[in-house]
Amino acid sequence: MDELAYWVAFTRILGIGPVRFKLLLDYFHEDVSTAWKADSKELARAGLDQKIIESFIKQRASSNPQQELEKLERLRVQVITIKDKEYPPLLKEIYNAPSVLYVAGTLKKEEDQFAIGVVGTRKVSTYGRQATEQFARELAQGHVTVVSGLAHGIDTIAHTTALDAGGRTIAVMASGLDIIYPLENVGLARRIVESGQGALVTEFPLGVKPDSRNFPARNRIISGLSQGILVTEAPKQSGALITANFALEHGREVFAVPNGIFAAGSVGVNKLIQDGAHLVTDVQDILMALNLFMIPEHIEMQTVLPDNEEESILLPLLSHDPLHIDELIRASELPTTTVTSTLMMMEIKGVIKQISPMQYILAR
Repeated sequence: MDELAYWVAFTRILGIGPVRFKLLLDYFHEDVSTAWKADSKELARAGLDQKIIESFIKQRASSNPQQELEKLERLRVQVITIKDKEYPPLLKEIYNAPSVLYVAGTLKKEEDQFAIGVVGTRKVSTYGRQATEQFARELAQGHVTVVSGLAHGIDTIAHTTALDAGGRTIAVMASGLDIIYPLENVGLARRIVESGQGALVTEFPLGVKPDSRNFPARNRIISGLSQGILVTEAPKQSGALITANFALEHGREVFAVPNGIFAAGSVGVNKLIQDGAHLVTDVQDILMALNLFMIPEHIEMQTVLPDNEEESILLPLLSHDPLHIDELIRASELPTTTVTSTLMMMEIKGVIKQISPMQYILAR
């Protein structure tokens, strides 16, 4: 059975979240299939208590991991585990990072590392709409990915505005990918996926409904994916404040748009400012605080950086003057087959060019 099937299966086990799953990963040396098949004694030694063990064994008996994985493949859902190179690096930094992400659409690791979460009230005012549109549009135009939660109000405005501006957006869901909530945002969800400019992301497997307890978990992912959280409008009890608190726990910056003291949607954001959040009136305030300038240039530089030891050896030897492969082999002291395969991969990535047989130069 495919190892990935066991990762997926664990996300269906009630009582084993990211923290307990990490205990299993550590104890079983990242062998998830062995963890899945372990007996009660081994599970106890891994750190699970008896109640959780009994619950797991009962749920495991009625599970079909391979069938679940095949269903995801039919629906073209991408499954990314915390051990995969595609896993978002910012999200991996948080304490209880999801062990598995279910993704519809396109995540771009290089581009999406420059992300801001834009959150706020569902009952948005004219002022809140204007502020959210302005910030989301200018963030998108500045090549910053806009992350939000696909809810009514601020979330919907943030996603839509980012797409309208030609930017990227990530919608984090509190349900399985097959249950879009709210229903009114089915069209928006489809647009995000089909545009090629974003993704729907969740840690919940197919069929999971958007229960109230899932929203704080979703909010921590919004924070985890973002370099900072922008709250554009929020009353006293807004869920956006939970996201802001997660951001503080994660060591991320919190930004708040000030509002009039008599407006219902001002209480939450103004309190954030009182508590030390950055007061922002323009997107430049965010870009300066996080040094989010020249993002395309940063991304291009990263594509040139070596991916492995062989590239680290070959890259400094190359320039804009042609160099024959024999000279590269001699100077690098690497085996011929290694140099050949490494040059091929560097050419595919667009780092180098072959301008004539066996002659190579830097491509940029």
